[in-house]
Amino acid sequence: MLEAVLNPRTMEFIPQLAEPAVRLHLLVVDADAAVRSACAEIAASLGYAVESTGDLGQARSQMRGHAADILLVNLPFGSSQGLELVSEVKLLYPDTSVIAMTASGSVNAAVEAMRCGASDYLTKPFAIDELSTVLERAASSHLTDTATRQLRERLRLSQGLGAMIGRSGEMEKLYRILSKVAQSSHPVLVLGESGTGKELVARTIHAYGPNSQKPFLPVDCGSLVPTLIESELFGYVKGAFTGANRSKDGLLVSAEGGTVFLDEIGELSLDLQAKLLRTLQEKEVRPVGATHRVPMKARIVAATNRDLAVMVEKGTFRKDLFYRLNVVNLRLPALRDRREDIPLLAAHFLDRISREHGTKFTLSDEALRTMMRHDWPGNVRELENSLERACTLSSGPVLHLGDLPTQLQQQGLEARRAATASTAPAGEGSAAPEVMTLADLERQAILSAIRTLHGDKLQAAKLLGIGKTTLYRKLKEYGIADPLREE
Repeated sequence: MLEAVLNPRTMEFIPQLAEPAVRLHLLVVDADAAVRSACAEIAASLGYAVESTGDLGQARSQMRGHAADILLVNLPFGSSQGLELVSEVKLLYPDTSVIAMTASGSVNAAVEAMRCGASDYLTKPFAIDELSTVLERAASSHLTDTATRQLRERLRLSQGLGAMIGRSGEMEKLYRILSKVAQSSHPVLVLGESGTGKELVARTIHAYGPNSQKPFLPVDCGSLVPTLIESELFGYVKGAFTGANRSKDGLLVSAEGGTVFLDEIGELSLDLQAKLLRTLQEKEVRPVGATHRVPMKARIVAATNRDLAVMVEKGTFRKDLFYRLNVVNLRLPALRDRREDIPLLAAHFLDRISREHGTKFTLSDEALRTMMRHDWPGNVRELENSLERACTLSSGPVLHLGDLPTQLQQQGLEARRAATASTAPAGEGSAAPEVMTLADLERQAILSAIRTLHGDKLQAAKLLGIGKTTLYRKLKEYGIADPLREE
């Protein structure tokens, strides 16, 4: 932890790494001289050219004299001056990577810093390897190839690519691959759990490729009957079936060099798999009912949340089609495997929702900590839906634990209960504590808070960290009109 960073004896054992080919300039801004000195010494040992200051005005002057490649700035609790510096730096020096340092009890400050343009954050106290990791991530944004850098920036600015937002190591790898894949014409297979953003990845591949002006045509293979999918993909000639009063080109032809996205490719029947395989091999399409073939004019991007390798073993997916589609394989990380991206994703979604509602929503620290602990089985889609629900039900601009979905509320209450139990003194010879349900604990906490505050429900809601509307709804559920009389 940070104590180790500040220990002079520990400092002697920091490994000296070879300096990079490009020596990056780092500016450390922190009023705490010990922290400032420790960070500067660690960064210098990693090969950075380091300057440091404890004064924000001095930091502005140093940036004007020589804009730093990376800015490591502390955000004092309860002060907006650090955030103002972040905003100014990103406005005047957009190429500078900003890393925010926040106190352990102020996670929300990190979210605000992300909104102002920071690319990463550290929560004090932090270990040496944590600082090294974030500095390495910041350095990579300067040293990666131009195409990757441009792609990342365009993704960050695009309001429609929420699932592509992230600065974790997993997402950095994905960005690097996407920058290369987008320039090719090979089939791409996108794998990942539901809600990870497979269609958004497909749209990104199309949008940043050479044929971005051509159509992007999605097909949900899991929601259409086989005959309809066949007609959509391959087209048909007049008289091919009842109701075919005219000929129609399929998407593989009408895309005209664009991209056809086959979502849930694992749901295709074996007959359609065989026809798709022939089309990919021969680069020609035979419409339904036709004896002739026409050239295929589309790039194929397929996606699934199923394990195609297992399906191949079971005989429910053709091995030859699997290898034909699997020229390039992109596996999207689950949100639980990149939890460090949750604050940035939350800030992105809250910005959008705030614009739609005309209210600037923010998360309480407890709500954000609970979200960081949640496993998110529905991934980014679940996170977005949870925030939309919370903003709709909240009685104010700050989203509290009680505004989150029930499952997250229960996790937050369990964490709160565990924290209380860990700090309570253990009595010798005491009987085993009575086990209560979460619902009973919640009811007890609400009634106790109202009694303690002599019936002031608004203050009780603030004390409990929930919205006023949520408190009244809970009392209605309990059937309690006057909590002061409830025994």
